[in-house]
Amino acid sequence: MSSFTEDLVTRKLSARLRSVEIPFEYHIGSEDLDETITVPKGFVTDFATVPRFLWPIFPPDGEYAQAAVLHDFMYNRRMYIRKRADKIFLEAMGVLEVPVWKQRIMYRGVRLFGWIPWTFGKKRKRGL
Repeated sequence: MSSFTEDLVTRKLSARLRSVEIPFEYHIGSEDLDETITVPKGFVTDFATVPRFLWPIFPPDGEYAQAAVLHDFMYNRRMYIRKRADKIFLEAMGVLEVPVWKQRIMYRGVRLFGWIPWTFGKKRKRGL
């Protein structure tokens, strides 16, 4: 069963950037699949990349923040093809009990616009 091992704990680095302070794992999928992603201490994230005008409804550090950090990590490390990383993000939002309507909108957002960070890569810009 999908699950996070720890709560998300971060340290503020700047107005938008945070550093993961306690590593956490995400266990993917069903009992048949034994796959785990470990987000290490020190990983730098900007939480969810959402246009500022949508922040009242979808703040960057909303209830889906831990799923967004996981998603940033998967994109940063290119662990999977983009579509698989996006599907894991959707699954992780479900684990966090994000309302379904928000899950759908956030997932649609990464499917439509995720090619930008995927192609131009925050990894190279931040040296991570």
